[in-house]
Amino acid sequence: MRQITLNLFLLISTFCFAQETDLKLKNVSDTILNQKRVLKVSDPLNGEKTMQKLFPGNLYHLSDKNTFISWKCKSCKPSSFVDVNGVEGDQMFPYSEGVATRLLANIDYSDSKGNQFKILVFNHSVHDEDGLQTGRFSGGLLGVAKFEKNSNVWEMKSFQPAVAAFGSFAQCPTPKLVEIGEDQFALSLVHANGGAGAPYNGYLYLIAGFDGKYQPLMEIDYYSLFNSISSEWSSTYTVVTDNNKKFFRDFKIVTKGSYKKAKGTEDDFEVDLPAELAEMAKTKKQFNFVIERHYSFKGKFYKMIDKPIVKFSNVK
Repeated sequence: MRQITLNLFLLISTFCFAQETDLKLKNVSDTILNQKRVLKVSDPLNGEKTMQKLFPGNLYHLSDKNTFISWKCKSCKPSSFVDVNGVEGDQMFPYSEGVATRLLANIDYSDSKGNQFKILVFNHSVHDEDGLQTGRFSGGLLGVAKFEKNSNVWEMKSFQPAVAAFGSFAQCPTPKLVEIGEDQFALSLVHANGGAGAPYNGYLYLIAGFDGKYQPLMEIDYYSLFNSISSEWSSTYTVVTDNNKKFFRDFKIVTKGSYKKAKGTEDDFEVDLPAELAEMAKTKKQFNFVIERHYSFKGKFYKMIDKPIVKFSNVK
């Protein structure tokens, strides 16, 4: 009896392992990249099922909540999309090796008139036979679909399969919704990356609809620093609502942290500093700081205006 039970356990384990590793690509039509596609989904909208309607590949549910759609488009003509890591160059999407698409976020919001919306955010990565996401300096390619509720039906109002790649190990950071004007909404995310054992530098990105497409409209460097023995900092942003701007309102970025001169060892080396701290670091060994910066939308991108306000404390 014990032998039969053991054999049954081994059989089940082998079957489960095969399910985890035997991932197949499904060829799909190039019509899935048509940004003028029409899609209506009955309420309640299920993010996972809707993702599969948009990218009708093979759906897999692996362990550790690793759910994705595996697909390939042989008839698609790949296009170039920026990977903000800037290490391995732009990403050509759809990938020739196949694509793994994951639901990154399902965001609900309403405007001032009570209209209800959903934004589905997707993460594309190169298909991996084991369902993994790899590549330290390869970002996850972000895609967006926006729906509006009409009676008991959600109608897709905009669809952009790919925008740009952010993050590391083919995993885009989860974006947050931010209101940047009257009934004008955008997505913010913090991209961070760094070498093995080295400090991670964070950048704030704002992604919004402009000129008929979603695109990054703001990039704030030195937004955060972590995984450093000597120094660290973090930031917060505030949308300025008192400047009478109806759309693309200004942003105030406040960065707080500490700096300590590194010892120059293998695990503790100097970090890249923003210009506002560089001069102080030349003569002082450590200090705390607060930097306030102001950004305004100019033409097609947010740019810093006025001179940053810097305050130092605990200077030694």
